[in-house]
Amino acid sequence: MREPTYYILASLQDEPLHGYAIIKRAGELSRGQVRLATGTLYAALDRLAGEQLVRVSDEQIVNGRARRYYTLTEAGLVALREEAARLADAARIVTEHGPKTAPVVRPGAVPA
Repeated sequence: MREPTYYILASLQDEPLHGYAIIKRAGELSRGQVRLATGTLYAALDRLAGEQLVRVSDEQIVNGRARRYYTLTEAGLVALREEAARLADAARIVTEHGPKTAPVVRPGAVPA
């Protein structure tokens, strides 16, 4: 699973969101590492809906424009959790290897 897809699905864990809210939430969850363009997001949502990982849960008219709310399906939650487990396993290869004294530096953080 590609990183943007992971964060799109993760954005929908707690509640249905519309496109702009998904873009903001994905940015927050990734600490700014994932910046979704509008076109990229909607292409991904169409693909994920086709794969039955997300679905449109509501549609409202706001300022004369349709605003669709997307929700994570059960299959989407399973796929997200499987990917999270895969990433955790991959991280353990590094974090549990070698000397334990090296500091962990998160993306965007300034080393001490």
